[in-house]
Amino acid sequence: MNKNTFSILGLMSGTSLDGIDLAHVTFQRDAYQNFQILHAETIPYPKKWRTILQNALYESHEKLQELSIEYANYLGEEINRFIKKYDIEAIDFVASHGHTILHQPEKGITLQIGDGQTIANKTQQKVVCDFRTQDVALGGQGAPLVPIGDELLFAQYDYCMNLGGFANVSSNENGRRIAFDICPVNVVLNFYANKLGFDFDANGDIAKSATFDKALFHQLNTLDYYSKNPPKSLGIEWVQKTIFPILEASKATPQTILRTFSDHIAYQIANTISEGKKVLCTGGGTYNTYLLEKLIFFKNCDLIIPDKNLIEFKEALIFAFLGLLRIENQINCLSSVTGAQKNHSSGVLFYPNP
Repeated sequence: MNKNTFSILGLMSGTSLDGIDLAHVTFQRDAYQNFQILHAETIPYPKKWRTILQNALYESHEKLQELSIEYANYLGEEINRFIKKYDIEAIDFVASHGHTILHQPEKGITLQIGDGQTIANKTQQKVVCDFRTQDVALGGQGAPLVPIGDELLFAQYDYCMNLGGFANVSSNENGRRIAFDICPVNVVLNFYANKLGFDFDANGDIAKSATFDKALFHQLNTLDYYSKNPPKSLGIEWVQKTIFPILEASKATPQTILRTFSDHIAYQIANTISEGKKVLCTGGGTYNTYLLEKLIFFKNCDLIIPDKNLIEFKEALIFAFLGLLRIENQINCLSSVTGAQKNHSSGVLFYPNP
């Protein structure tokens, strides 16, 4: 690739099951921070796929292998549609995060479905995917992976915070990038908004007008995870095993849970950032004005809200960047973040069969 600009398609599917984030991005070879998001959209999951992905955790190993190929065919169809819709003439490769079904790094397990060879064949594009497995094999958490992008693309901010299915944050401390998952966000909030007939709690309006459960708030804040030092990361199975039983046992209404859990999120985020610092805020939770107001209540900080494309597609952008670093054989996983034995270049390359 002897040219000055890389053209890449980045794909991301988060635990909140909003849909597939697709972004066509470019990076300047000699100055990666000169990037552009040319086209981007979120493709909502049809009910069929949302149900399948919600329940995939309970499937057998054989069924998950079949599902990985079926899901990859679905991704390939959406990639082809996206390329045609925006009349994209050429891309260097597709970088796909896949969809995380299982993440238990303490057991040496992480699984993202979306078979790379199937995507490559379906799209006739080179594909980079499976970014987490190598890190877990090296003793790391396999997450978060976005902080290398924060370090190289967004170094002007004290913190880079993403509010998606989970809240995660990264910062540079004494020359080392530190990052970790803070707590669940939309994976819980959307679940209880769904119980009320909504896809999500728009602007946090339901939470804002609901009753606060002080006992539940304190119970959530005493969970062991919050007292652990990084590196640390969270998965959907932890939410199902730990968070949902507490919320259900409280007998609180969905409205009260939305209010109390929103306050819990804000409190946990406030505990991780320092007073007066500049915080770049991205992810769907950035639109939850109640949550952000509550965060400012707990900790006075300078929240930077970027343009819509960066709010919604920063992770797709950075997975495209992770793919670029892998193609260039440069480090894209930081041991200071994941706890792996060493920094490394992670991701598996697939080439289309003719």
